Amino acid sequence: MNSPASLFHPAWHATLELAYTRNGDCTRPALRRHSGPLRVQKHLYAEGPDVCQHIIVHPPGGIAGGDTLSISACAGRDTWVQLTSPGAAKWYRAATPASQHLQLTVENGATLEWMPQETILYCAAQAQLKTDIELANDARLLYWDIVALGRPASQERFDQGSYQAELNIRRKGQLIWHERQRIEGNDGLLDSPIGLNSQPVIATLLLTGEIDSELLQRCRELPNPVQGDLSQLPGLLIARCLAAEALHARDWLIDLWHLLRPAALGRPAIPPRIWST
Repeated sequence: MNSPASLFHPAWHATLELAYTRNGDCTRPALRRHSGPLRVQKHLYAEGPDVCQHIIVHPPGGIAGGDTLSISACAGRDTWVQLTSPGAAKWYRAATPASQHLQLTVENGATLEWMPQETILYCAAQAQLKTDIELANDARLLYWDIVALGRPASQERFDQGSYQAELNIRRKGQLIWHERQRIEGNDGLLDSPIGLNSQPVIATLLLTGEIDSELLQRCRELPNPVQGDLSQLPGLLIARCLAAEALHARDWLIDLWHLLRPAALGRPAIPPRIWST
């Protein structure tokens, strides 16, 4: 059965540019420019003026063949920016590829949290995602990503289509993290015990900085039905999991965030209200 988006719908090209600046004790939006179907809702201060929260909205509700999305955000010096989304990003089945390019810049003294809800790749979707992150000398980043291959609740496997993703993180222009993923529909990797082990959901969290061994162990002992673990590299903490459902993966990331945010970023974790609606 076809997805709600036709295979032949006219392609949408959308861009969103955001920038933030520090004004006294407040992080304020300095730039909000868009074209096509990408928007942000009104900026919020659920944690007080220091943290500016924006909710990125894609009004069509899904990405189909030929669509291109470009999102850039710059957290200026000493700002704290939190970006999330109101719901899952759905990539529909398509005869041609669709793409998204995310560019994040975090300047000195700034903190950026990129915490969207899950990306759902319908069977026969053709998704190409690229993320480039540039960090200044003492910039801080918390980034996560949740990808569901197919729709497990509808018994839909990702047995057609393709998923390609690239992530690059640089500090002061020097590459500190690079990875590529490529998964084809019905790939043997989906069920292999050295691949996804029949788990359709992949989630990743990256946090700049280092944590102590006691906190690392507490993170590893979180009670959650995922296959997950964490690795502490010099200057970068990486957490990954495989899960049967996107909800389980998201809950695991949120539980990690509750432990890591106070310890690594010095602020208690207060979930955005949009996650509960």
